[in-house]
Amino acid sequence: MDQIINKVASSGIVSIDLEEFYLAGERVLFDIKPHLFQELILKEKDFREFIKMNNWTVYQDKLVGIICTADAIVPTWAFMLLALALQPFAKRVIFGNLQEMEALLFAEKLAGIDPTHYKDARVVIKGCGDKAIPTNAFVQLSAILKPYAKSLMYGEPCSTVPLYKAKSA
Repeated sequence: MDQIINKVASSGIVSIDLEEFYLAGERVLFDIKPHLFQELILKEKDFREFIKMNNWTVYQDKLVGIICTADAIVPTWAFMLLALALQPFAKRVIFGNLQEMEALLFAEKLAGIDPTHYKDARVVIKGCGDKAIPTNAFVQLSAILKPYAKSLMYGEPCSTVPLYKAKSA
């Protein structure tokens, strides 16, 4: 009887799953628009009173993106004040929408990679999964690994799309 050999496991291919870099936590947006006078103007006194009186505990352990969907000029300090009010409760506060939040969170995680661990490796960047991974994360990871990896592929180890192959010395 012939023995079944797992060629993928013995190929020396290193697989990276970007889902492992996903920061867990509920993502929410805080839109400053409802706190503007006639959705146009920020009144400092009213806004400071709102900051002081609001129950910020509802943002406990959440990832919060601060935005303004109104076509209004909101001073930078207002976003800063809001971030300071959220900071003791939220897991993370950023300025931007949910897509910008994901891109930033992945960029921070990818900045912690030691690319020398992938020196001369054949790397597959996993493409399918349960979580939506921002395209920017794939682009960043490719750029980080290219100077070190022997080859870069996208997909699954059993079915890949070749992206890059280092020239032989």
